[in-house]
Amino acid sequence: MSAPIVAVLAFDRISPFHLSVPCLVFGSRESPPSEIRVCACEPGPLTTTAGFSLVASFGLEALQTADIVIVPSWRDAAERAPDALLAALAAAHRRGARVVGLCLGAYVLAQAGLLDGRRATTHWAWAEDFATRFPRIKLAPEVLYIEEDGLMTSAGTAAAIDCCLHMIREEHGAEVANRIARHLVVPPHREGGQAQFIAQPVPATLRDSRLAGLLDWVREHLAEAHSLDSLAARALMSRRTLTRHFRELTGTTVAGWLMRERLTCAQRLLESGDQSIEQIAALVGFGSAVSLRQQFKRAFGVSPRLWRQSWTPPR
Repeated sequence: MSAPIVAVLAFDRISPFHLSVPCLVFGSRESPPSEIRVCACEPGPLTTTAGFSLVASFGLEALQTADIVIVPSWRDAAERAPDALLAALAAAHRRGARVVGLCLGAYVLAQAGLLDGRRATTHWAWAEDFATRFPRIKLAPEVLYIEEDGLMTSAGTAAAIDCCLHMIREEHGAEVANRIARHLVVPPHREGGQAQFIAQPVPATLRDSRLAGLLDWVREHLAEAHSLDSLAARALMSRRTLTRHFRELTGTTVAGWLMRERLTCAQRLLESGDQSIEQIAALVGFGSAVSLRQQFKRAFGVSPRLWRQSWTPPR
């Protein structure tokens, strides 16, 4: 089986960081082999926002055979992308390629008409403008990334890393995605539905440091029963204080975070272990195989058994 082709668009006045994100994730030494093609959507050399120029080895013709097509951003939300690029993106989607718009790249997918009637997201600072200009798109401005019908969009900057890791995770499993994240020194998994903006992203006080320590402790004790009361007592906080600081630190609720951690751990065990569904349910704190199956199916659309069958355990 040949390596998948990942086409990454480049254009004049591109941000080198945005261009590098998919290249780093899909080209990591921890990533399964893929052929990365940086494709110029206009004649080069192309200038960058960092003051240097670059020359891409491919043009838009490379999109005709790509398995994944990524628009890593766009230079100006108010500027319409070249018609040739919009047509090439539409053609790629029609033949079944996964088409991705990172950050302001969502504007380019929207201009191509690909997102009409579908859910999408973009950088929170441009959400109001995006919603006004593209009223037929179901904008979800609060999430990190979202996919519908082979079309994927993400919030800005670092969320592009999360989005690319999500694609790796879907194709190759959580263990592979985690190895890439560890190599890049980034969080291994942020759910697409997590809030874009977190008021207190790092512990800044003794109370927040205690809370960060609590999260680490819960991850090591997922098999135990946890409640808001028990966690508040362990963190030496009231229920109300814990709830407020938890959302400020993580962008989600205690229950939502705990569910995500348990499901993520279950994914890893299903992919790489030989424990039974009942054993995994107990290890991650669901208590029963029935509860694990219900929550897993609700979150991922497949049963734990089918998820396990989709992956070959690493040697």
